[in-house]
Amino acid sequence: MDFVEVPVSEDVPVSEDVPAKKSKVKKEKKKKLKREIKEEKEEQGPEPEQPSGTLLPPSYSLSEIKNKQRRHLMFMKLKQEKRKLKLDLRKKRRKEREALGDKAPPKEVPKTIENQRVYDETTVDPEDEEVAYDEGTDEFSAYFNKLTNPKVLITTSDRPRGRTVRFCEQLASVVPNAHVYYRRGLALKRIIPQCVSRDFTYLMVINEDRKVPNGMVLCHLPDGPTAHFKVSSVRLRKEMKRRGKEPTEHHPEVILNNFTTRLGHSIGRMFAALFPQDPQFTGRQAATFHNQRDFIFFRFHRYAHFLGICTNQPKHYNQKQLE
Repeated sequence: MDFVEVPVSEDVPVSEDVPAKKSKVKKEKKKKLKREIKEEKEEQGPEPEQPSGTLLPPSYSLSEIKNKQRRHLMFMKLKQEKRKLKLDLRKKRRKEREALGDKAPPKEVPKTIENQRVYDETTVDPEDEEVAYDEGTDEFSAYFNKLTNPKVLITTSDRPRGRTVRFCEQLASVVPNAHVYYRRGLALKRIIPQCVSRDFTYLMVINEDRKVPNGMVLCHLPDGPTAHFKVSSVRLRKEMKRRGKEPTEHHPEVILNNFTTRLGHSIGRMFAALFPQDPQFTGRQAATFHNQRDFIFFRFHRYAHFLGICTNQPKHYNQKQLE
């Protein structure tokens, strides 16, 4: 290819003014935007001044800060400021109450899950005839009529780990007449007929996940019912502070709290049928099932008798002291 040189005359204008025109257009647009923003602020009026001491939220969200350390520092600062504000308000209210004395307004009751709970319509009256009929004809009636004695088989999922094994052993020491069997690939379909033939009244299966017990299946034999519970916050006996002696072979007392609904009534009877009906009070042991916020808290503890000492008793003197 041949290149031909074309002379450029001095009269022809060079296109250097084009970018200059574009920059002028941008500047004019920015000026217009600023004018519009000013007009909007004038129409809205002056912004209300916030009193000193109040916490102003940041004009940006903490998630926009890319630096992790900087983000953490800003979050901690905001948290400290909120805590200071809460303390100042609490001190101010306390001073006002002290100044007003008896004329002070009543304290505000904090909102909790318990006092905000809606009344459950399925709450039953224990003296109801229908409830009494159900209790006399359900699967636990033979136990409550003292026709059968509880006998429990505690088993685990296939090849349990150390924490689950210790949990099963401590359960067997808590529940009287309980036996532990560790499964090694044996199906439950083969275990249940053997339990029924050997007069077991309950089958308890402890499941685990990541070497930690996380579930329990409680099956009443031979005809059910069966319930599945999630297990959380397990604390073994060694992990308890100020723990007492090891549990004895005495039959414990059973305490059931807040099993008032129709479902809770049957669940409470299921737990009660695990233990013999004749508690031995000399052992001073108690097994507590407490129902709260749809959680069942289980505690096994031992109580002690404390004799009160009266300081106003008359003094006894000997005959020699009286002479």
